[in-house]
Amino acid sequence: MCARARGFRIPGPGKIVAIVAITERVVAIVEDDPSMLKGLERLLRAHGFVTEIYTSAEAFLERSATSEARCLVLDIHLGGISGIDLRRRLAAAGSRLPVIFMTAVDSEKIQKEAIEAGCIAYLSKPFPSRQLIDAIRKPAS
Repeated sequence: MCARARGFRIPGPGKIVAIVAITERVVAIVEDDPSMLKGLERLLRAHGFVTEIYTSAEAFLERSATSEARCLVLDIHLGGISGIDLRRRLAAAGSRLPVIFMTAVDSEKIQKEAIEAGCIAYLSKPFPSRQLIDAIRKPAS
C-alpha cells in the first residue's frame, strides 16, 4: 500500500490521555509538465497526501536516498531518462517503491513495457482523479 499509518499511545498519569496517529502518506511525483505537476500536487494534497515533486527522473535520482516517499507517481515520457528507465534503475538498486505510471501517449507496446518494468497501476492521461487516488491507496501485490 502506498499510504501507511502508524500509531502510538501517549500515557497520562495512570491512564491513556490520547491516541496519536502518525500517517506516512508521502507521494513523490515525477512529471515534466508544470501544469500537470501543479494539478497532481493539488489533488494529492486535497486528499491528505504530502507530496515531493520532481520535474525530471534525474532530479528524483539525486534526492531518492533522502526521499520519504511511500509511492511514486511517474510520467513515462520525460526529457532525459524516461519513467520506465527510472523504474528499471530503481528496481536494479533494490527499490520496492510502488510505482504508478501515467502517460499521454498510450499504446499497447508502452503499456506492456511499463507493466514489465513493474507498476501497481498504469494510467492514460487524462484520467479521472479517483483512479489515481484509488491506485495510491491500493495495496501493492
